[in-house]
Formats: sequence, C-alpha cells, structure tokens
Amino acid sequence: MEKRSFSPWTWQDKRSYVQAVEVKNPEGILYCSGQAAIDPDGISSNADMKSQLQKAIANLEEAITFAGYACEGIVRLNVYTTSMEELWPHFHILQEWIANHHIKTALTAMEVNTLFETLKVELEATVVK
Repeated sequence: MEKRSFSPWTWQDKRSYVQAVEVKNPEGILYCSGQAAIDPDGISSNADMKSQLQKAIANLEEAITFAGYACEGIVRLNVYTTSMEELWPHFHILQEWIANHHIKTALTAMEVNTLFETLKVELEATVVK
C-alpha cells in the first residue's frame, strides 16, 4: 500500500490533520462505525466530555486493532459532537493520540443536535493497510 498526504498550506499542521490523503494499492480498507463512550456491556456513558472523548478514542483504537489494522493507517476521521464549545478544551487529547500514532488523516469535526442516548462525542474512521 502506498499512502501520501497533501497540504498546500501549513496552518492545519497545528490542528493535527492534512488536507488530503491518497491511497494506492491498499491491502484492505476498514470502515469503522462511529465509536463513542459505550462500555463493553453496551451502556452509554453519562460522564463529562473529557471522559467520553477518552473512552471514544480507546474504543476506536480497540475496534481498529481487533480487526488487525493499525491506527497509523487512519486516512479519514470524522468527529461528531453535541457541543464544540465543550469539546475544544479537550481536543488536545485527540491531537496527542493522533501524534502518538503518527496518523496523517483527512479530518472533519462537526456539531450535531444529538447523539445516541447520553453520548456527547463520536469518532468515525476509515483505515487502510
């Protein structure tokens, strides 16, 4: 698999994403459902945004590795939140995770009216190997 990232500018570098990702000859493509702060028994968290973000990241990583892929292969990451205002003070947690896994991803973050039950943040990824 060949993976190249493209950014005609540098301003996005501090925001932990790239403008475009090209993949040639992938061995496999994994489409992950939105991962949120849901425990192994299927119970949705009612914790604060920071705790939910940390659990969503852990669940995303677990789903990716369980499927035999690596987080470094994430080429598309969508972040859905019920409140950008609540998420931004904790966004550095996601940025640090991205940096630690050497992820170069196209990223979209958006505020939505509601998520399932008591959830505040959900992460959806496309991963290649």
